Amino acid sequence: MAEEKTHYMTEEGLKNLEEELEYLKTTKRQEVVERIKIARDFGDLSENSEYDAAKDEQAFVEGRVNQIEQMIRNAEIIEDDGNKDEVSLGKSVKFQEIPDGEEELYTIVGSAESDPLEGKISNDSPMAQSLMGRKVGDTVTVNTPGGEMEVKIVEII
Repeated sequence: MAEEKTHYMTEEGLKNLEEELEYLKTTKRQEVVERIKIARDFGDLSENSEYDAAKDEQAFVEGRVNQIEQMIRNAEIIEDDGNKDEVSLGKSVKFQEIPDGEEELYTIVGSAESDPLEGKISNDSPMAQSLMGRKVGDTVTVNTPGGEMEVKIVEII
């Protein structure tokens, strides 16, 4: 059996996953079962798009339940070590794109809770990989899909 991946996350991220799992198991599953029952009444299942859609949704929900259960099983909570001298998992880092970009602030989190629009980037992302282990004042070259960019670390929070 292959070794399962560790999923790094904050306490908040774990709580959010547990809430999503509870919702899927208690509410969403029942909604899908009801849709399947109703769709069966529409007649011939081989030509019933409502039934097919409901079965597809059921497969999606069950897949997501399994995925979340696996993530929770292999969760490792990110602890704040209090060290604000070095960029690491769980830290927020403010940087400025060189030569004249605006300052940006991102928190480095595990892939399970990354959300770049909310300022949370995965520790597996090129940006996070380039910043990890660096200190305030360091200039870092980041390889992005759009090409290389240079950033200067302004603050570690």
